[in-house]
Amino acid sequence: MPKKLLITEKPSVAMEFAKALKVNTTRKNGYLESEEWIITWCVGHLVTMSYPEKYDENLKKWRLDTLPFIPSEWKYEIIPAVQNQFNIVQELLKREDVVEIYNAGDSRT
Repeated sequence: MPKKLLITEKPSVAMEFAKALKVNTTRKNGYLESEEWIITWCVGHLVTMSYPEKYDENLKKWRLDTLPFIPSEWKYEIIPAVQNQFNIVQELLKREDVVEIYNAGDSRT
């Protein structure tokens, strides 16, 4: 059966969405699932921008002559403390039964 994937900010918000949608879910490892819905969360942030020294080791110390630092291509890193949840969300996004994806996260992220 086709499912809709809803990505929320944190577990408590995922549970509130399940209530609002009036769906009976089963709690899995890192997400809730019903016949029609998969509701997961990002535990705040899963990914962050890389620090300047990831572009060039000479940028590790801030100096006026290297500012502003604006890379031509931005680098990102998975936050180590939430690597497991990142992997869960990534796998859910790849599921063949997922036909719709909704982002219900914080608009600033």
